[in-house]
Amino acid sequence: MEFGISFFPNVGPVEKSGRDYWHEALSLVDLCDPLGFSHIRTVEHYFHPYGGYSPNPMVFLASASQRSKNARMVTGAVLPAFNNPLKLAGEAAMLDAISDGRLDLGIARAFLPHEFERFGVNLDTSRARYEEGIAQLDALLTQEKVTMSGEFHSFQDVTSLPRPAQQPRPPIWIAATTNAETFEFAGRNGYMCMANPIGGAALNELLGVYHDAWQAAGHPGCGKSMLAFMMYCAPDTDQAIEEAGPDVKAYFQTLADAASGWKEGASTKDYPGYDKLVDVLSKEDVHTQREKSAAFVGSPEECCDMISDYHRQVGGFDIASLQVNTKMMSADKAKASMELFGREVIPKFADL
Repeated sequence: MEFGISFFPNVGPVEKSGRDYWHEALSLVDLCDPLGFSHIRTVEHYFHPYGGYSPNPMVFLASASQRSKNARMVTGAVLPAFNNPLKLAGEAAMLDAISDGRLDLGIARAFLPHEFERFGVNLDTSRARYEEGIAQLDALLTQEKVTMSGEFHSFQDVTSLPRPAQQPRPPIWIAATTNAETFEFAGRNGYMCMANPIGGAALNELLGVYHDAWQAAGHPGCGKSMLAFMMYCAPDTDQAIEEAGPDVKAYFQTLADAASGWKEGASTKDYPGYDKLVDVLSKEDVHTQREKSAAFVGSPEECCDMISDYHRQVGGFDIASLQVNTKMMSADKAKASMELFGREVIPKFADL
């Protein structure tokens, strides 16, 4: 199993400036190569403390790629709903070149009503924009002189530049949550799968959909999965809970606020039950997350137990993407956590 680090800004200007947030993040990137963290990941969101400091993940990842020479650079994930595929393809290939062929291109549908509203994009078109965008990105990165006629974007005889360093293109990862259709789409098209740690039995079933679709389509192997977790490792579990607990709870409160549009009338058949999901998320804290082994907050021994437990619950996964600096956690605490996890946890899973 591999372990990487993920940056999901969860602050606004009153709490921490963008300059301070990203400088602290880059100081944590410096630990990746010595400690064996295999990737660096960040998001695309807008206009709100929930992710809004990262409107373009490729900007940060270009900088991070010059601080780590081994870790892969993961967009977690870009949003075709708000981007022209011609621009995204060029930016992705440029990052692949700058990082010397270390880009993993994660792509997501977008799910926050306020972002659709501010961009003037109809929520009902989210899936269509997503699937069209993925197909166009894949073609632009893989082929030259591409012509495509879509519902939202069309172009003729386009060769996107620069060409990717990885051939035929960087790996594409599909962000999936609770919708079996998205897991099936990823597997059928031969894309990798990035998901969140919902209940183990439910995710076991969804990953099964992904692997079954992969094999039914005749792709070699069985695909690859990356799951996102919060992580804070301290010498003992009580200390870890005390130091990380407030930030974990604050993360979910900020998420619930960002997604409040679902409770205020936003509705579409493509996001069934999201109003109820917001209610559930608003009640999450470090204890509920630990109970589900969805947040690795504890001593090294307990982190190992939680990782093993969740791996068993879901029938196995390949990569853990660890959010290491939730909310207002200081860079010093995040560094100490990464160092302890790198020394005492990562080596235990080298052969899993």
